[in-house]
Amino acid sequence: MSKFWSPLVKNLTPYVPGEQPKMANLVKLNTNENPFGPSPKVVEAITAELNDNLRLYPDPEGDALKSTIARYYGVQSDQVFLGNGSDEVLAHIFYGLFQHGQPVLYPDITYSFYPVYCGLYNIDGKTVPLTDSFEINPDDYKQPNGGIIFPNPNAPTGRYLALDKVEAIVAANPEHVVVVDEAYVDFGGESAIKLVGQYPNLLVTQTLSKARSLAGLRVGFAVGSAELIEALNRVKNSFNSYPLDRLALAGAIAAFDDENWFRATTEGVIGERDWVTSKLEALGFEVLPSKANFVFARHPDHAGETLAKGLREQGVIVRHFNKPRISDFLRITTGTADQNKRLIECLVTLV
Repeated sequence: MSKFWSPLVKNLTPYVPGEQPKMANLVKLNTNENPFGPSPKVVEAITAELNDNLRLYPDPEGDALKSTIARYYGVQSDQVFLGNGSDEVLAHIFYGLFQHGQPVLYPDITYSFYPVYCGLYNIDGKTVPLTDSFEINPDDYKQPNGGIIFPNPNAPTGRYLALDKVEAIVAANPEHVVVVDEAYVDFGGESAIKLVGQYPNLLVTQTLSKARSLAGLRVGFAVGSAELIEALNRVKNSFNSYPLDRLALAGAIAAFDDENWFRATTEGVIGERDWVTSKLEALGFEVLPSKANFVFARHPDHAGETLAKGLREQGVIVRHFNKPRISDFLRITTGTADQNKRLIECLVTLV
């Protein structure tokens, strides 16, 4: 700790991202990356953009990508906001849309960046416990708040909240912004974007990192009422007017333009996820129902930390959270067929 640090920095507890190991020949199932590569059209679009125009700034508004997303989801371009990954979009939401007079509500087991943003922006956060079966109960969000945020499907549990229950939370909080973080929705869920026209307090965030295999490009977006999007643009243009570079914009547009690749790869992930689930259950694991590209599982006879270490010793990396209620769970990213088979082979030796 340095004397030059501000009081805010001294008190921050930063987010810890999943490990990006440098070792070769690892089965890496810890950061929810898509096992299938991006559409070939994405690579072609990025390659075409590698020219003298890189000396020029990108479009600060990303209008072409906004129009692409708007057409895809049946909304207007002024209802779309772009950011450098959904994490940046979420950061602007915390700063620009959540009220500071009352706590922001989010699940007790959820994306661990939410409390980090509360600390960064001096916002009070309040956790709302998941049920004993690790589900979100909409009735629990009928309480005073300065805003609400939750992932759907939730992370790290993978559990999905049906759209009518999402709508119940939004409808019960008309005076406050409700943010539905849909990083994993394309692996079996239904997007709440179809509700934004009915509810001016609803904002939906998504990312191209997961279902569209573009974690390396860092492209996120939000869809909501034009009034909410205007607030985010005011924050963005007071922070970084050019969040997406030319390559990211070109690649993102191409990803949306290849629906066949998107469908084929998401269906491939779902099939592999279901195969892993069946094999884990055969080994005695409890596996929570998942609509994400990962599963959340625990074994009644083995501690999560012990299993994670045992897998690592055999060259397989999964995510373990040493946190209350979930310390015996492993979050296991859906890999390729070969990676998933290797995972199960290693677990057989441990359980």
